[in-house]
Amino acid sequence: MNVRTRSSAIIGALCLTASLALTTASADESAAPRQTPKVQLTKVATAKNPIAGTAGPGGTVWIAERAGTVRVLSPRGLSDPVIDISAETTTDGERGLLGLAFDKKFAHVYLSFTDLEGTSTIDEFAVRHGRIRPESRRTVLTQTQPYSNHNGGDIKFGPDGYLYIAFGDGGAGGDPHGYGQNLDTLLGKLLRIDPRGGKPYAIPKDNPFVGDPKARDEIWSYGLRNPWRFSFDAGTGDLLLGDVGQSAWEEIDWAPARSKGGENYGWSQMEGTHPFRGGTEPANHVPPVYEYDRNGLGCSVTGGYVYRGKAVPALRGQYVYSDYCDGTVRALRMKDGKVTGVSDLQVNGGEVVSFIQGPRNELYVLDIGGSVHRIDPA
Repeated sequence: MNVRTRSSAIIGALCLTASLALTTASADESAAPRQTPKVQLTKVATAKNPIAGTAGPGGTVWIAERAGTVRVLSPRGLSDPVIDISAETTTDGERGLLGLAFDKKFAHVYLSFTDLEGTSTIDEFAVRHGRIRPESRRTVLTQTQPYSNHNGGDIKFGPDGYLYIAFGDGGAGGDPHGYGQNLDTLLGKLLRIDPRGGKPYAIPKDNPFVGDPKARDEIWSYGLRNPWRFSFDAGTGDLLLGDVGQSAWEEIDWAPARSKGGENYGWSQMEGTHPFRGGTEPANHVPPVYEYDRNGLGCSVTGGYVYRGKAVPALRGQYVYSDYCDGTVRALRMKDGKVTGVSDLQVNGGEVVSFIQGPRNELYVLDIGGSVHRIDPA
């Protein structure tokens, strides 16, 4: 995320009200008559700077707190920490515990965090009967970060069973080292690895740059500035990714489930669909499926999920997202990888830093200030 510090929060809130810019649908198309889903936010817990989360074993929701603790949300409430790495991380800049993911069998849980030196780290813990086995902990992957911002840090298991890892361009501003377009670094990339296939991990043989001596084998796609939150559609397997912009444009990228990887999303030659500081659009640029400008609307897109729950039928199939500095929860209507409209769901989640897809595909909204809400029918 972009750093605009406000007390302990990652970014200071702004006042917002502006129009959206559609990249794949005209303003007339986005305004096409269609009933806006009626939703409300139901507060289900209060945590300390909740920043990420995932569905856990036994119908639970696991919530990561930025300072380094993980708690379990169940019908009984929020547990005491089941993991505590607070002595091993720091909340300086945009650092901290940034991502959390289970494998498909809930046999292992993975933490994505920055250590005390600022190095991005992915650690694995074995899980038995829903409980962490601390003695099993091992480090899977590390990446040195030159600055304290644009660390990315989101992690998800894809429908293929592999672990995807999002890293930002290394930080500062304007990608000073050109990492976004450099295939010889993991920075500014979405990675794809097999964490259990080797020591410390294996590279899937069908990764797009395997065998290319000028590229890292771990890379799945590139040209990213700060891919703060991404997800896979539980219905189709499509990838959707919110990439935080530099100063003018926020973007949401999309790749179909049939993708073989290798997408170049353009940074730092492009910011959304716009050349950045005189950059030239790469010939293989994959433009965002959607973008909006910062003209009072926000400052840092928070990618979410395609809603596949049952509680709000009118919302099914729409991509739910927000912005850290705005907090309004919105939804994109899409067809065949094109945006056909956008809905303002008329609810505000505060400083929205992440969404969680729960065990039944219902969605939760995390406010870095502490509130954990569930999206319910109004």
